[in-house]
Amino acid sequence: MITISTTYGYIRVSTREQNEDRQLIALREMAIPEQNIFTDKQSGKDFNRPQYKKLVRQLKPDDLLCIKSIDRLGRNYEEIQNQWRILTKEKKIDIVVLDMPLLDTRRGKDLMGTFLSDIVLQVLSFVAENERTNIRQRQREGIAAAKARGVRFGRPPRPLPENYHSAYQRWKAGAITGTAAAKECGMPLSTFRYRAEIYEKAKLL
Repeated sequence: MITISTTYGYIRVSTREQNEDRQLIALREMAIPEQNIFTDKQSGKDFNRPQYKKLVRQLKPDDLLCIKSIDRLGRNYEEIQNQWRILTKEKKIDIVVLDMPLLDTRRGKDLMGTFLSDIVLQVLSFVAENERTNIRQRQREGIAAAKARGVRFGRPPRPLPENYHSAYQRWKAGAITGTAAAKECGMPLSTFRYRAEIYEKAKLL
């Protein structure tokens, strides 16, 4: 019985990094039918990816999966290694990593070829995880530096209600409670007190 293999492509992009076209062009150059290209638009933090799961369910022995780069399979060394094992050992398919021609399981299926492929996979998996760690570190350092310069993050606070000054003055004078003042301004007590601190620091009185 002759087994007919099918070629698939997988794309992952985050909602922040719109680089889908670059991956799509590379897969189209492999003459992969559009209906065989699966795309997830979410981060690689886990494998709760609907299109990836759908793809894996369809894979059968001797099929071929093409991906642009090794980090499309996962966010860290362990995940990439695990997915590679599932695809090549359990699903018994071939994988081609377009950015790294040495990672083509169709070539060198002898002992030496497998050995070299495993070494390349381990190195690239480590590099992918290391780069992700470096990106997070740079982000933390950038945020810390920005905060040191006085840059504020998050949504800007809502404008104070028109009656805030009056409610604030009566609250400060002890004429009404903080709860009553907050209710007049249509905000929770914790928000009223927080805005009062900002109000005082800004010396708006």
